[in-house]
Amino acid sequence: MLEVRESRYGRGVFATKDIRQGELFHEAPVIECPDDQYIRLKKTALRNYYFNWYEGVAIALGFGSLFNHSYKPNARFKNNYKTQSVDFYAHKNIKAGEEIFVNYNGDPDDQGSLWFDAD
Repeated sequence: MLEVRESRYGRGVFATKDIRQGELFHEAPVIECPDDQYIRLKKTALRNYYFNWYEGVAIALGFGSLFNHSYKPNARFKNNYKTQSVDFYAHKNIKAGEEIFVNYNGDPDDQGSLWFDAD
């Protein structure tokens, strides 16, 4: 259903089949990183790939940390603490071949600034 390939942002995640609005299309298991270890993590390249987690941060495996950001996303994510995963849902219909974007702020409508210049 998903593949990684070149995007205008470097690598990106693309749909290989149509995905319906509201459909859960990826469950990315996470590796948790508690707050006391985050101090070291934020000094590494992984700083740009983590998700806020209830007691620190987490790195999403699978495709989870490879989705690019957009303020007009076609997908959204939700932390699933019970299954220790970040779950990705289609925010709108996504066509096969389309790049999948999420809003890194967590809420698809949140226009708040990020740690990098975003368009």
